[in-house]
Amino acid sequence: MKIDTALGAADRFHAPISKQIWQMKYRLTQPGGVVVDHTVEDTWRRIADALAQAETPDRRPMAAASFYNALENFQYLPAGRITAGAGTARDVTLFNCFVMGTVPDSMAGIFDMLKEAALTMQQGGGIGYDFSTIRPKGELVKGVGSDASGPLSFMDVWDSMCRTIMSAGSRRGAMM
Repeated sequence: MKIDTALGAADRFHAPISKQIWQMKYRLTQPGGVVVDHTVEDTWRRIADALAQAETPDRRPMAAASFYNALENFQYLPAGRITAGAGTARDVTLFNCFVMGTVPDSMAGIFDMLKEAALTMQQGGGIGYDFSTIRPKGELVKGVGSDASGPLSFMDVWDSMCRTIMSAGSRRGAMM
């Protein structure tokens, strides 16, 4: 096992890209770049301790040890949002993906869903929506006397929002 002098601990990573991803996406740092998770073991401990909080106080130490043992040496690798967010005290989601439902065929409904999507992405969640209920391009919009722009034009609005929102401050938003 190679000793990593920068981290001051045994290097647990089997490939350089793995270590780079941990450093860029999952290693906890404070604003200004102050490192909190000095080693991947620190990250495993942070996650284990956070997940154990769901247990009763008397069971937390045993649960934290059990979680840590599962995480150790990458035997178990939780979803990215858990790895990035558990135990950080940040207001982020621990779920990677949300299936949000059907977008209503009304201007108010469309933009209410866009707001919901933006807020979900801001907290780190990925999203998926069903645009099939939005009337096709060129169809008459009753009461307004104009033609519908169709679902693709509204998907462009979602795409623009995804490019703008940084999910939990570390990655660009995306949709499925």
